[in-house]
Amino acid sequence: MSESLLSPADLPDAAAMPCPADVPAKFWDTASGTLRTEALLKSYGELERRLSQKLTPPTVDAAPEEIARFRDAMGIPPTPEEYCIEPPCEQCCADHEVNAQLHAAHFSQPQAQMVYDLAARKLLPLIAEAAAQYEADRQREKLALHYGSPERFGQVAAQLNAWGRTNLPPPVFQALSSTAEGVLAMEQMMQRPEPTLGRDVTAPTPTTEAELRAMMRDPRYWRAREPAFVQRVTEGFRKLVGASGM
Repeated sequence: MSESLLSPADLPDAAAMPCPADVPAKFWDTASGTLRTEALLKSYGELERRLSQKLTPPTVDAAPEEIARFRDAMGIPPTPEEYCIEPPCEQCCADHEVNAQLHAAHFSQPQAQMVYDLAARKLLPLIAEAAAQYEADRQREKLALHYGSPERFGQVAAQLNAWGRTNLPPPVFQALSSTAEGVLAMEQMMQRPEPTLGRDVTAPTPTTEAELRAMMRDPRYWRAREPAFVQRVTEGFRKLVGASGM
């Protein structure tokens, strides 16, 4: 009897069907020549779980290995000391305590740098403005004490303001009116006869405004109130006004 050419033993083996080049071998069923759907879904679920773990900040009681893995994936240095902060200004340098808190909150290197940049851009101007206002209030209190009451100082301030804006160059008026000592010097200038505002023939070159401002910041002027030093500042402004042709 002749054999049937259609018997199972004579059919080509399914294993002979090649695995597609874009399909990993572990997902190919060699017996049926099809994708192993169950293995593919299981692998996808595991990958999704791992990715979600990397993107989610670890809990407080997380294992050190998990924390280290998360920081590595997010670009967070291993320790706060390894933040490379570029100070945006002299007043806003890297601070160890701040860096420690940023590191505990899982801030990346760019995020930590942004904290310092924002502090320099937003907070420092507010601090400088508050400091200037505090100093101005302190100077007004000194003048109110000198004149006996805020009301009396207000009357004198109105006179000095009118006289200074009329008789002094704007930079000189601004410099004198910004401190209590400058206001008192302006009052002396207002009370003296006009000729005293002229040039002092015995003096060398008239003192510049920058030099006078530096002298007003000297402790001998605003703290010790050394009479000779204060007089030099007052006379310096008189010479400066005279040199301007006022």
